[in-house]
Amino acid sequence: MEPISLETTDIFRGAFFLCKGGDLCGIRIKNNGKRIATFLITGAGLDRLDRDYRCGKALVNPLQFRESLNHLRDILFEKLRENDQPTPRLRRATGRARDDDRKRGDRVDQGRR
Repeated sequence: MEPISLETTDIFRGAFFLCKGGDLCGIRIKNNGKRIATFLITGAGLDRLDRDYRCGKALVNPLQFRESLNHLRDILFEKLRENDQPTPRLRRATGRARDDDRKRGDRVDQGRR
């Protein structure tokens, strides 16, 4: 069988292809108001595996599937971190600069209540 390439935005479908012998060739992040990841996977027999997946006939080793899914997630989040630019809003949400950004005010009366 000759290797073919498939693109998918479905991380579960991608993990299925990986645990059945496919190779991850890359992840593309598109940002048109909402970030969307596309997984590019190559391998022999992916067209048959794709049909089985869509028809509900796909069978996998659950441990292998979980490992493939975790691998895709790890690579995806690493790629997202590389593409992210820190913003003041994100910095505040993580709590790193909480005291710098917050006005504390006078709290003299707080202990008397």
